[in-house]
Amino acid sequence: MRWYKVFPVLLAVMISVAAVQSSGADPAPAKKGDKVTLEYTGTLSDGTVFDASSNHDAPMEFEVGAGRVIPGFEKAVQGMKVGEEKKFTIPIAEAYGESNPKLVQKVPRNEIPQDREPQVGMGLVVGAPGGQQMRAFITEVTPEFITLDMNHPLAGKALTFQIKVLKISH
Repeated sequence: MRWYKVFPVLLAVMISVAAVQSSGADPAPAKKGDKVTLEYTGTLSDGTVFDASSNHDAPMEFEVGAGRVIPGFEKAVQGMKVGEEKKFTIPIAEAYGESNPKLVQKVPRNEIPQDREPQVGMGLVVGAPGGQQMRAFITEVTPEFITLDMNHPLAGKALTFQIKVLKISH
């Protein structure tokens, strides 16, 4: 048999072997520096879902150790393998921390924009010292004052996550 007749068959076999080898799940667990792709659902202690990857266009992706997610989440993902699922609760200190009472302020109603009627739960962007801008949420409305809370909406709460690792890139 001539080599040019065998070559296409040999090439097809080599491609098939390479595809089988690369399609297998990498058994190495997630570690610092790895890029992890996962599905998640986050709930509060009363069962309320506050976020889920199914609400977004794609699964969550982040680099372990880069500080882009809350510390408790990052810690829980380390050591997990592709296909592994886990449910865990992040204590307040490793999530968004305690709610800081200094970040809750009463503001005279005439100091906020008058383009909309303020309502509890409404978000505003407010100026902070040093020219920074912060997101604030209205927690109380009276005829004279608006109470603004500049804490993260999940501050003071333990967070429970159900996650499944889809991919790990080393």
